[in-house]
Amino acid sequence: MKAFAREQIAGWLGRPVSQLVCETLLAPTKFSAVRISKRTALALGLLALLSAPLRAEDDAERATRWKDLSQAIFGDRQLLDGAGVMSLEAPARAMDASLVPITIGLSGAEKVKALYVVVDGNPSPLAGTFRFGPLADPRTLKTRVRVEQYTLMHAVAETEDGRLFATERFVKAAGGCSAPSAKDAAAAMARLGQMRMRVDGTPEPGQPATAHLLISHPNNTGMAMDQVTRHFVPARYIQDIKVTQGDAVVFELDADISLSEDPAITFGFIPQGAAPLQVVVEDSARAVFRQSFPITGQGS
Repeated sequence: MKAFAREQIAGWLGRPVSQLVCETLLAPTKFSAVRISKRTALALGLLALLSAPLRAEDDAERATRWKDLSQAIFGDRQLLDGAGVMSLEAPARAMDASLVPITIGLSGAEKVKALYVVVDGNPSPLAGTFRFGPLADPRTLKTRVRVEQYTLMHAVAETEDGRLFATERFVKAAGGCSAPSAKDAAAAMARLGQMRMRVDGTPEPGQPATAHLLISHPNNTGMAMDQVTRHFVPARYIQDIKVTQGDAVVFELDADISLSEDPAITFGFIPQGAAPLQVVVEDSARAVFRQSFPITGQGS
């Protein structure tokens, strides 16, 4: 799927996401050139094909949108009803459209190797793909996403035998991708890539544990305008997160602009010994951030 996103859909557009948005919405306005990954080219390809009407969509239109999106992401693979396999929790009406909390639960009825988070109405619908390694306990996963308009949100679980299970949630929120950050831009860049992690309790080897990871990163979408300069803030966002213990993978995340500012991820893992958790983050500017966290019950 990653190869599909990065290679095929990119050919649908001849220029970056932010450039297309700026040309369409504010042609006379100057804007900064930005470097956009081919994953976001997928998003704009989908935006061009599936862009939302100015009026609210009805149920039939939302169903059609999801059908087109799922075809673009998963091809002709069948999506099975996720009832009894997984759940998706999100606020019916979000307090902050740029920081919408979501929780994905897995019942354990199926052995899941990957989770896809799709915010149907976003310019970049595929918010993230989590791929689980041998040390993952994927039964509960929490993160925060941006929501640009009232929309369905989908979580899709891929099992080890290749089946896909889907569940959905309707969320009322708007402007999460295009709203300017309320935080000081210089301060945000000064702490770029800094991380914190907290592990609940005192983990025992071989027993499920829960960790909470926070990454300092503005995750600029390229769609928000600087309120002082009136120029668009260049896109710069986290693309890849990898968490390991020793040589074993807990999870890998392939992300895009729909992940929130200062991404927060709560995840489960099965510790093997007392080795620290290693986190490696790469953003769209090809900057790489690394940090090691001891497995303790104390904040790090």
